[in-house]
Amino acid sequence: MKKQRIVIFDTTLRDGEQCPGASMNLREKLEVARQLARLKVDVIEAGFPITSQGDFEAVQQIAREIEGPTIAGLARCVPADIDRAGEAVKPAGKRGRIHVFLATSKIHREFKLGKAQAEIIRLAVEGVQRARQWVADVEFSPEDGSRTEPDFLIEVCQAVVDAGATTVNIPDTVGWAVPEEYGRLIGQLHAAVPQFQSGEAVISVHCHNDLGLAVANSLAAVKAGARQIECTVNGIGERAGNASLEELVMAMKTRSDHYRQFQCGVNAREIVRSSRLVSRMCGLLVQRNKAIVGENAFAHSSGIHQDGILKKRETYEIMDPKAVGWGKTELPLTKHSGRAAVAARLRHLGFKMTDADVGAIFSRFKEIGDKKKFVYDDDLTALVEGHITEVPETWSLEYFSVSSGNRTVPTATVRLRRAGIGRSDAEVVEDASIGDGPVDATLKAIDRLTNTRGRLTDYSIRAVSQGKDALGEVTLTADFGEKELVTGKGASTDVIEASARAYLNAVNRYVSARKEEKSKRKTPQP
Repeated sequence: MKKQRIVIFDTTLRDGEQCPGASMNLREKLEVARQLARLKVDVIEAGFPITSQGDFEAVQQIAREIEGPTIAGLARCVPADIDRAGEAVKPAGKRGRIHVFLATSKIHREFKLGKAQAEIIRLAVEGVQRARQWVADVEFSPEDGSRTEPDFLIEVCQAVVDAGATTVNIPDTVGWAVPEEYGRLIGQLHAAVPQFQSGEAVISVHCHNDLGLAVANSLAAVKAGARQIECTVNGIGERAGNASLEELVMAMKTRSDHYRQFQCGVNAREIVRSSRLVSRMCGLLVQRNKAIVGENAFAHSSGIHQDGILKKRETYEIMDPKAVGWGKTELPLTKHSGRAAVAARLRHLGFKMTDADVGAIFSRFKEIGDKKKFVYDDDLTALVEGHITEVPETWSLEYFSVSSGNRTVPTATVRLRRAGIGRSDAEVVEDASIGDGPVDATLKAIDRLTNTRGRLTDYSIRAVSQGKDALGEVTLTADFGEKELVTGKGASTDVIEASARAYLNAVNRYVSARKEEKSKRKTPQP
């Protein structure tokens, strides 16, 4: 029996990044895109080019640099959106795709768009036709498709396929569907539109996880005729997130008896590495009991389970951990390791670094090496990701000292260097503050020095590697009184220093964003 290929459409960089606090800069997005290419996803939805210059540049750069997957840009059925997406994916050549969308459900037509069914179809057809002027590969999504009247949805699908759409995606935008119902809808569409049966066009699905059913709905759709699944690494995305790529892929691979007629080309051994990279780049920790990639996914604490595992792994494990990338680290580096050894390990870990990047990372590696006996791959990865997440440093940490105890008022003294003033004593500033604890006191001192007022809305710390001297990685989210929260990340063997570095990273992001906004306001608009 010839197996049918399921196209894996990864939207981590578009829908995934829309999760509050998960925004990434250009370098972070490029690093994730490179890893997605190593993971061998079929399509990378790189962003929504019309939303900002930064998003446009990220999609364009990914289209220019990443080889292998199709590169897609999202657009509303608006000429300016479509043209912007076309320009962004142009460097990908024949691998470029424009993904246009327009709401079709009754509630969206009446309360959001104020348009009749005929007008919706006209706009959808015109959007597809305009996109076809840029690329041969056009995807159309009837937003809120799962709540659209089936007869009208069939009409929309037929119209956009006739207009040149090669993929029609049926989104469960608000996570409302249940598997039996959603599978039945996909089956109806497959039977009603001849091009879906002939293979001239593909049905895709994009499921949200509001009821925890995104993966189940996606798999039900595959059985009913869908041949593309839209998903994200770690299931990140709007609200409760999207269908989880790792769960979908491993469900089909592990239960190949049930999905025997289907196959996907994802390299499963890159799953854990992809999960960790995305987690660190967007600052969203993976829950310990997350299927496939959580730290407890292959942990067994029950004596009965442990006994069974020792006798035969398959008694309590349905997957081999190594098959998804779990395994022992390489021999660790030490403070005596040279620059060439560090550069070689970076290449082995899959990072594409310039000489300047290696130099900066090696400098931090030496600092860490002086504080701990071994520097593990996870430590090195944290240093690399910390370097990637950096923005232009308006402020950098020179020195800090804290005094704390259960009978002492926590006090922190912080010295910062401000960039761009010159090499005079005036560029170094120092101040002290008290707080509820050593971290609070340190961050308040930074606020005084930088003249900012950040309020932490989220703070987490995790040990990157093993041992009492493990590198601690702090991820935090701060509210500086703007419309968007700012994420900061920092790592050190000292949790206070890691916290200070993470907060300064957030402050620098905030200051950099304000400078960009002022620059845009001064620039004359065409």
